Amino acid sequence: MANVEEELPDFDEEEAQTTADAAKEGAKDESKDADTKKGSYAAIHASGFRDFLLKPELGRAIVDCGFEHPSEVQHECIPQAILGTDILCQAKSGMGKTAVFVLACLQQQKTDASEKASIKTLVICHTRELAYQIKHEFDRFAKYMTNVKAGVVYGGIPISQDKEMLKNDCPQVLIGTPGRVLGLCRDKDLKLDSLEHFVLDECDKCLDKLDMRKDIQQIFCETPKKKQVMMFTATMTPETRVLCKKFMQDPHEISVDEESKLTLHGLLQYYCKLEEKAKNRKLNDLLDALEFNQVVIFVKSVQRATALDKLLVECNFPSIAIHSGLKQEDRIARYKQFKEFQKRIMVSTDLFGRGIDIERVNIVINYDMPEDSDSYLHRVGRAGRFGTKGLALTFVGSDEDLEVLKKVQSRFEVDIGEMPGQIDTTSYLNA
Repeated sequence: MANVEEELPDFDEEEAQTTADAAKEGAKDESKDADTKKGSYAAIHASGFRDFLLKPELGRAIVDCGFEHPSEVQHECIPQAILGTDILCQAKSGMGKTAVFVLACLQQQKTDASEKASIKTLVICHTRELAYQIKHEFDRFAKYMTNVKAGVVYGGIPISQDKEMLKNDCPQVLIGTPGRVLGLCRDKDLKLDSLEHFVLDECDKCLDKLDMRKDIQQIFCETPKKKQVMMFTATMTPETRVLCKKFMQDPHEISVDEESKLTLHGLLQYYCKLEEKAKNRKLNDLLDALEFNQVVIFVKSVQRATALDKLLVECNFPSIAIHSGLKQEDRIARYKQFKEFQKRIMVSTDLFGRGIDIERVNIVINYDMPEDSDSYLHRVGRAGRFGTKGLALTFVGSDEDLEVLKKVQSRFEVDIGEMPGQIDTTSYLNA
């Protein structure tokens, strides 16, 4: 990889300005290209998963999962992705972006049992829960592909376990968080010289933080020059887009036309103005009054997550808390409990705000207002996924909270009204 320097962004802060200028130029080019691109979509649209001509084993798994019709993003990405094209995809939460890269990588996976197992697909994401979830998705779709194995690696568990897995039972698909993947590469336990697919999920989160971006670049340098690169997220600035494209060759870009389209159609959104000391009483009343399958309640700190969860349990609510203060095994165990419907209420920090998919969640409550409009979008995207109905309620306790709410409304062109005394159950609960 002699000329990797040319391909990859470096870390001089002066670059930020040139990136911004390039982004403006890129935006001009994109608007020119938009018409030509739109025309090309029509030719590859498909009406059902069958039309993608996937392997029979994948077809069977899709039927088992109960998937019938691809979402818009799956329509537009899967035909290109299975041809090995680089993909840069920005689309709203809950529209099945994970299935795009899982199906594309498995479709291209050679299943020759005689070949020595080596890692062909590497998926990197920013949290351990998301890595665990993506591993589960690969397992679901690959269940009839007998020679395909997926493995997952992340911090918080002894690295010796990962080294042992890579040595004695090497998977073809590896999902991991940047720090752990880089650690295994450095120790020469993880060899990426046969890699064919490099995937970044929630790519803005992975690349916007400088230290995480450095890790990802170093991992990228360990991979062959010729490979497919795919990146996915719901929120992307023009600067991040330019940065992502430096890792790619002529990517197929899928992008929501305007930010206003990023909010979910089936999602009712209200706010409730109240003082800090009134929040617990209000939350209690809401949980009594609302019909819910599962609820996620977002708070701003680990301490608040622990305290609120304790309070809810004392009030006999089936609550569980997830946050970065827990041991890794405990975090995954709690995530599983919630996913398997053993608990119906989860109190969480923003750790759970992105990418996590629990299909029964139909209500999200922002007990504490998120710091910015991006976080708001990702949080409320936990409800109303894949076109189902949902309800998002936000507690507004200060002028700063009101400011964030105003930004959300103007940026995503969504009208978030004050919460009425009575909310019609059918408006947020699927029949």
